[in-house]
Amino acid sequence: MSKKSELTSTLAVSLNNYLDAGAIVAGASGLSLWKEYLGLEEVHLGWLNFISANCLGAAVGAIIGGFLADKYGRKFIFTYNMLVYMLGVLLIMLSVNFPMLVCGFLITGISVGVGVPASWTYISESSEVNNRGRNICISQMSWGIGPMIILLLGMLFAPGGYLFGFVESVAALFTSADSVASVNIFSSRIVFFSLFIVAFVAWNLQRKLQESAEFEASKAAGQQSSLAENIKVLFQNNIAIKTVAFLATIYLTWNLVASVMGFFQPHIYETAGGVSNEQANWMNCIQWAIIVGVTFIVSKVIDRTSHKGIYVFGLLAALAAWLVIVWIGVNGTAGLWAFAILWGVQGGASPQIFYALWGSELFPAKFRAGAQGLMFFIVRGLSAIWGLLFTYIYGENGEGFTVAAYCMIGLLLISLIVGIIGCPNTRGKALDAITRARYGEDF
Repeated sequence: MSKKSELTSTLAVSLNNYLDAGAIVAGASGLSLWKEYLGLEEVHLGWLNFISANCLGAAVGAIIGGFLADKYGRKFIFTYNMLVYMLGVLLIMLSVNFPMLVCGFLITGISVGVGVPASWTYISESSEVNNRGRNICISQMSWGIGPMIILLLGMLFAPGGYLFGFVESVAALFTSADSVASVNIFSSRIVFFSLFIVAFVAWNLQRKLQESAEFEASKAAGQQSSLAENIKVLFQNNIAIKTVAFLATIYLTWNLVASVMGFFQPHIYETAGGVSNEQANWMNCIQWAIIVGVTFIVSKVIDRTSHKGIYVFGLLAALAAWLVIVWIGVNGTAGLWAFAILWGVQGGASPQIFYALWGSELFPAKFRAGAQGLMFFIVRGLSAIWGLLFTYIYGENGEGFTVAAYCMIGLLLISLIVGIIGCPNTRGKALDAITRARYGEDF
């Protein structure tokens, strides 16, 4: 694959990350509006997070999509998955009750999960040795650009925003405007419509991609097995089991923190920080811009410098962000901004970058996507449970936020320590060379 084709395919597949993070943040930025429109309580918000792209929906989709990608190819996922995503987003756009909203969040989440293992696997398999980290970072930049754009749209269309007049005009076409809430919710419907458009573009680009050359080579060599056989081999191989345990641990402990922030952050800023919805979204938007900027810098050095050094830097920034909560608190502007900036810095060098990179490097092609899907299932599934618990720890008005902060610090410390101990030496090595060194010639 030429460098131009490699970059083009990376950008096309990276739209999955845009749509993953975009779906989470679109739900988060409109959370207060859906709460008012449907008369929801905090526990309902916890359930939305539980089944969404942030947690359970993505978990279920990942374990299905990972093994399907290993059996039928990465292109198979790209050909059909965006159609499912569009269906889920359409349901959210048209929701008039809580069951419809839940179904929309669940279907969208499943689609997100199906696409993630295939996307990260395809990017790594389509990259030159010295560009693999860079291309994963490009994918991660898309993960930051999505929320930034969605938050901007959310602020422009929100009640009192510069384009709220347009929202009122659209609402007038579909509702009798019997309440303020029924008009206001159209700002969230329009934001989700933007995701529908991007998903349509992504589907048209991705279904035209060529199949991964490494998958084709594995298929030609007769290394493709049934889904059951791949699962059996994955769980019987000691190296694969240890790798799953390592990657799932570093990603889970970080993601338990990040998943809560991804879905609840604007809500937390409003309740615990005492700022307006507009201010909360602006702070979150700037934070995502910082994430994109730091990820861009990391993309320039990740293939030429120590992975462990970048990994440690990101988690130290994450720990510093939560120590700000404990030492300064979030009731003042200084504390809120310090937290937002530090959390933005960590996002640009987060364990998710290395989970995506190492997850595609440390497994053989025959069950590479399936292994990632299994880990993603574990991580997002447990994140779903944690999201429900968090709403009880946090309380209705953020009275338990300091206790939650100590929980976050403990989780991040685990991710830091395990990452330092288990960091692999894969930089500059071809995928097949890594596989032979770890698993022998039979894989």
